[in-house]
Amino acid sequence: MTDVEQVRILQLISTPAKFDGKIVQVIGFLRLEFEGNILYAHEEDYKRGITKNGLWVRRNAKIDGDTERLNLHYVILLGTFDAAHKGHMSSTSGTITNILAADPWPPAPPRKR
Repeated sequence: MTDVEQVRILQLISTPAKFDGKIVQVIGFLRLEFEGNILYAHEEDYKRGITKNGLWVRRNAKIDGDTERLNLHYVILLGTFDAAHKGHMSSTSGTITNILAADPWPPAPPRKR
């Protein structure tokens, strides 16, 4: 996949039009909960409830199949950025939709044999 933009959440927040509709790869702190599926720039933003420093995450099988490893952890997501949709009650600064990959970050070290 060659058309992937590797970006920081703060880039998506500050220049949303530049990335709207593009496939992005982004790292952040993920909280999955009812009416609150948000990828925050930092864990501290989650703890302080600073939802505008986050992006709504439209859940799909990539997220739902691995919630235990992803919820309340730093993750790397690959999906499409939607600048117009701001999540539940317009609480965030955009949405990551059509998730293609979702993994804990940093990756788990290889197991020793």
